[in-house]
Amino acid sequence: MAFVIRRPFAIVNALKQAPKVAQPAFRSFQTQAQQPIKQAITYSKPATPLQAFASARQNAFRQAFQQSSKRSYQQAAAPQNPLAQGNLTQRLLYGGAIFGGTLLAINLVFNRETRDDGGMPPYERSYLNETFLHTGLGIGIIGVAARALHVNGWSYRLMAANPWLVLGIGLVGSIGSMMVCHATPPENYMLKYGSWAAFNLTQAALLSPLMFFQPAILARAGLYTVGMMGSIALVGATAKQDKYLYLGAPLLAGVAIVALSGLAPLVIPATATRALMWTENIWLYGGLAVFGGFTLYDVQKILAHARMVQRGMMKRDVVNETISLELDFINIFVRMVQILGMQQRRK
Repeated sequence: MAFVIRRPFAIVNALKQAPKVAQPAFRSFQTQAQQPIKQAITYSKPATPLQAFASARQNAFRQAFQQSSKRSYQQAAAPQNPLAQGNLTQRLLYGGAIFGGTLLAINLVFNRETRDDGGMPPYERSYLNETFLHTGLGIGIIGVAARALHVNGWSYRLMAANPWLVLGIGLVGSIGSMMVCHATPPENYMLKYGSWAAFNLTQAALLSPLMFFQPAILARAGLYTVGMMGSIALVGATAKQDKYLYLGAPLLAGVAIVALSGLAPLVIPATATRALMWTENIWLYGGLAVFGGFTLYDVQKILAHARMVQRGMMKRDVVNETISLELDFINIFVRMVQILGMQQRRK
């Protein structure tokens, strides 16, 4: 009987002592299990609808860019056929032959009437060379600044922003800095070159998303643009005086049509595929023709201004002449990149 009475008391005492020993381990396990829940509750803040929309656009664009980069890396890493790849010397020879033939054809068609004064005078040549030098410097500034902005993440933020806001700020910055540069006399070097630098930086900020394309596409587009503008500039420099200055009014009408076709996707519904296809073709190929004509017009205008400067009718200002050629280069280059990107996607 004593054994029966003592045994429940022994069991109760053992149960009282057992939780005291296992309690610290159980509490530590319970604390560790609750930490992720507390962290999730602490750091999961609700996002606003605008932040959620911007984050979704950034994630989608980043995933598409990573997939295209992975695909291009796999294509580059895949073994290529040497016969299909071709020899580099042959490619250079073919490219030089095509460029030379195009230049000869353009010369024969558009430059059958050359200058009557036996060539370009030294003053006009120096004025044109100085303008081309400033144009190359401005394009170099735009390229370096666009690359720096792209590396710092500006391109992601620009693509996630409202397109109308980007268009408005871009137009205000570009047109404002250009007007200040044109209105500043050439004697005021600080304001003149400062506004010109602001114009180049504005263009770089708007063109930085082009850095998402492959470097090979950008290099080819730059080479094609230089070849196209170089051949047209040669025609304009060696043609008869003031022969193509009449193109100003038709080119303004053409650039208005091209600009409206570029804005068409913002107002035309996505279901109108045929209309969007036509507007895209006008934007790309019509833009190439229009800004090629502007290059021809601008070169002849620069030479006409050089003669006016020599006669004392206007001041020598190569920076103002440079802005026109830079805009021609940028518009042709952007369309070349888009055309080569479309060809790359179709492959």
